[in-house]
Amino acid sequence: MPNFSLKASETSPPAFNWEAWYSQIGGRKIKIEEVDQILKEIYEVQYKRFEGPVNPFKTLFDSPEAASNIIKVKAQEFGADIVGICKIEATDIYKGKQVTETHAIALGQRMLWRKFQVVPSQESAIECLRVYHTLGETVIQLAEFIRSLGYTCKVEHPIGDSDLLHIPIGLKAGFGELGRHGSIIHPKLGPLFRMGSVICSIEMSCDQPINAGIGKFCDICKACRIYCPAKAIPDHRSPEAGKDHIGLDRYVVDTGKCFPYFASHYYCSACLPVCVYNHKEWARDFEGFQTKLFPEVIFENPPEPTDGVAENLRHEYNRVHREPKVTSKNPE
Repeated sequence: MPNFSLKASETSPPAFNWEAWYSQIGGRKIKIEEVDQILKEIYEVQYKRFEGPVNPFKTLFDSPEAASNIIKVKAQEFGADIVGICKIEATDIYKGKQVTETHAIALGQRMLWRKFQVVPSQESAIECLRVYHTLGETVIQLAEFIRSLGYTCKVEHPIGDSDLLHIPIGLKAGFGELGRHGSIIHPKLGPLFRMGSVICSIEMSCDQPINAGIGKFCDICKACRIYCPAKAIPDHRSPEAGKDHIGLDRYVVDTGKCFPYFASHYYCSACLPVCVYNHKEWARDFEGFQTKLFPEVIFENPPEPTDGVAENLRHEYNRVHREPKVTSKNPE
């Protein structure tokens, strides 16, 4: 599709500005040698492999369905646990960005349950970064395969907010439904997985959003709300935030409370392993390790909320469970 270009919607949020948020809390506070090594591998090795030569001889597919099947089989061979395909819309693109590709291939990879037995913890933090790296390899290898077929493509690495919002793409690709905690809950993997994607203009058959009753389950269950150390997860949906892909009002997490805790407590992630949707199905170890069905959550007093990031550098968020400041009064 020559000369195709799609700009972000006027309502699209900007990409998450990590440096702006870290500056509000006085800089990065987590220092883990294994995490630093993984980040170095991602930024110094993987990022250099995002682009590559395209085969001048283009492979033709019998049908969009055939193209999708081939892509999905190769993605799973490269390490993806789940794969879905959707067309890119303006609302999927970060503010100020544009893409020249028509389709997104969403890839997900599970995180190891045994690494989330205690949260927040150094072990859970390392696992989050490990999957960013291994799924990054999967995304890069799939991009290399697509180029070998004679098609250009672009890597949307799981760690980076480059052009596309991972969650809307994952929802449209049939990965699950949006949970109260703001992450996708997959019917079999729960929320304990990471996402990345490859975008291209191969004509492929697309997947569809699913309605498995997960959103309605979230309306009743408040486990992530109860076990959020930062008290950043809402009690109610936010009609002003718009609808999700099956027509439900969205839940909006208080980023101003979430980020300071996340950035000073091993990248927290407590809301993911405490999610009880299908807990017995995915909260187990498939390699023989003894694990618990519910993690130990470490609660510490949360830092003060941070609301100083400029509006043009962040998405809108609710300010939930904000305790009013008590002012002392002189006794009569």
